[in-house]
Amino acid sequence: MTITLHNPATIAPPFSCYSHGASASDNARWLHVSGQVGVTPDGIVPDEPKRQIELAWDNLEAVLADAGMSVTDLVKVDGFITRPDLVAIYRQERERRFAGHAAATTMVIVAGLAEPNLLVEIQAIAAR
Repeated sequence: MTITLHNPATIAPPFSCYSHGASASDNARWLHVSGQVGVTPDGIVPDEPKRQIELAWDNLEAVLADAGMSVTDLVKVDGFITRPDLVAIYRQERERRFAGHAAATTMVIVAGLAEPNLLVEIQAIAAR
Protein backbone atom coordinates (compact mmCIF):
# COMPACT_ATOMS: atom_id res chain seq x y z
CA MET A 1 0.00 0.00 0.00
CA THR A 2 1.28 3.42 -0.91
CA ILE A 3 0.44 6.78 0.57
CA THR A 4 0.16 9.41 -2.15
CA LEU A 5 1.07 12.96 -1.20
CA HIS A 6 -0.83 15.84 -2.83
CA ASN A 7 0.74 19.27 -3.38
CA PRO A 8 -1.04 20.92 -6.31
CA ALA A 9 0.93 23.47 -8.32
CA THR A 10 -2.11 25.78 -8.23
CA ILE A 11 -1.62 26.66 -4.54
CA ALA A 12 1.34 27.89 -2.50
CA PRO A 13 3.79 25.17 -1.49
CA PRO A 14 3.86 23.95 2.13
CA PHE A 15 5.71 26.19 4.61
CA SER A 16 7.86 23.30 5.87
CA CYS A 17 8.12 19.51 5.67
CA TYR A 18 4.49 18.46 5.17
CA SER A 19 2.03 17.96 2.32
CA HIS A 20 -1.28 19.69 1.65
CA GLY A 21 -2.97 16.30 1.35
CA ALA A 22 -2.29 12.60 1.62
CA SER A 23 -4.37 9.64 0.46
CA ALA A 24 -4.21 5.88 0.86
CA SER A 25 -5.73 3.03 -1.13
CA ASP A 26 -9.19 1.62 -0.36
CA ASN A 27 -7.81 -1.64 1.01
CA ALA A 28 -5.65 0.04 3.67
CA ARG A 29 -5.78 -0.79 7.37
CA TRP A 30 -6.31 2.47 9.24
CA LEU A 31 -4.98 3.47 12.65
CA HIS A 32 -6.30 6.52 14.52
CA VAL A 33 -3.87 7.57 17.24
CA SER A 34 -5.20 9.50 20.24
CA GLY A 35 -3.35 12.63 21.25
CA GLN A 36 0.09 11.74 22.60
CA VAL A 37 1.71 14.05 25.12
CA GLY A 38 5.24 14.60 26.39
CA VAL A 39 5.24 12.16 29.28
CA THR A 40 7.75 9.46 30.21
CA PRO A 41 6.67 5.81 30.61
CA ASP A 42 6.57 6.31 34.39
CA GLY A 43 4.26 9.33 34.12
CA ILE A 44 6.75 12.17 34.50
CA VAL A 45 6.09 15.36 32.48
CA PRO A 46 9.42 17.17 32.04
CA ASP A 47 9.50 20.95 32.37
CA GLU A 48 11.66 21.41 29.24
CA PRO A 49 9.53 22.06 26.11
CA LYS A 50 11.97 20.35 23.70
CA ARG A 51 11.93 17.20 25.82
CA GLN A 52 8.12 17.16 25.94
CA ILE A 53 7.99 17.44 22.15
CA GLU A 54 10.51 14.60 21.76
CA LEU A 55 8.54 12.41 24.18
CA ALA A 56 5.23 13.10 22.42
CA TRP A 57 6.82 11.91 19.16
CA ASP A 58 8.37 8.90 20.96
CA ASN A 59 4.93 7.98 22.28
CA LEU A 60 3.33 8.40 18.85
CA GLU A 61 5.99 6.18 17.30
CA ALA A 62 5.41 3.58 20.05
CA VAL A 63 1.69 3.40 19.17
CA LEU A 64 2.57 3.09 15.48
CA ALA A 65 5.05 0.28 16.23
CA ASP A 66 2.48 -1.53 18.37
CA ALA A 67 0.23 -1.55 15.29
CA GLY A 68 3.05 -2.77 13.05
CA MET A 69 3.42 0.66 11.45
CA SER A 70 6.00 3.42 11.24
CA VAL A 71 6.22 7.14 10.52
CA THR A 72 6.10 6.43 6.78
CA ASP A 73 2.54 5.12 7.28
CA LEU A 74 1.33 8.47 8.63
CA VAL A 75 -1.36 10.08 6.52
CA LYS A 76 -2.34 12.98 8.83
CA VAL A 77 -0.72 14.48 11.90
CA ASP A 78 -2.22 17.21 14.08
CA GLY A 79 0.07 18.99 16.53
CA PHE A 80 -1.19 21.17 19.35
CA ILE A 81 1.25 23.46 21.16
CA THR A 82 0.53 25.97 23.90
CA ARG A 83 2.99 28.75 23.02
CA PRO A 84 4.05 30.47 19.79
CA ASP A 85 7.74 30.14 20.69
CA LEU A 86 7.38 26.34 20.36
CA VAL A 87 6.58 26.46 16.63
CA ALA A 88 10.20 26.23 15.47
CA ILE A 89 11.08 23.49 18.00
CA TYR A 90 7.99 21.47 17.04
CA ARG A 91 8.66 21.83 13.29
CA GLN A 92 12.30 20.83 13.70
CA GLU A 93 11.38 17.67 15.60
CA ARG A 94 8.54 16.83 13.18
CA GLU A 95 10.87 17.13 10.21
CA ARG A 96 13.50 15.00 11.94
CA ARG A 97 10.93 12.29 12.66
CA PHE A 98 9.37 12.47 9.19
CA ALA A 99 12.82 12.07 7.57
CA GLY A 100 11.37 13.33 4.29
CA HIS A 101 7.97 11.58 4.49
CA ALA A 102 5.88 14.80 4.68
CA ALA A 103 2.39 13.60 5.66
CA ALA A 104 -0.51 16.05 5.72
CA THR A 105 -0.24 18.08 8.92
CA THR A 106 -1.84 20.81 10.96
CA MET A 107 -0.27 22.67 13.86
CA VAL A 108 -2.40 24.78 16.18
CA ILE A 109 -1.44 27.03 19.07
CA VAL A 110 -4.00 26.41 21.81
CA ALA A 111 -4.76 28.12 25.12
CA GLY A 112 -4.09 24.92 27.05
CA LEU A 113 -4.25 21.14 27.14
CA ALA A 114 -5.89 18.67 29.55
CA GLU A 115 -3.20 19.23 32.20
CA PRO A 116 -1.63 22.66 32.81
CA ASN A 117 1.96 21.34 32.64
CA LEU A 118 1.49 19.82 29.15
CA LEU A 119 2.91 21.93 26.31
CA VAL A 120 2.32 19.64 23.30
CA GLU A 121 -0.10 17.00 22.09
CA ILE A 122 0.08 15.08 18.81
CA GLN A 123 -2.71 13.03 17.25
CA ALA A 124 -2.39 11.12 14.00
CA ILE A 125 -3.96 8.88 11.39
CA ALA A 126 -1.89 6.18 9.69
CA ALA A 127 -2.66 3.64 6.99
CA ARG A 128 -0.95 0.51 5.76
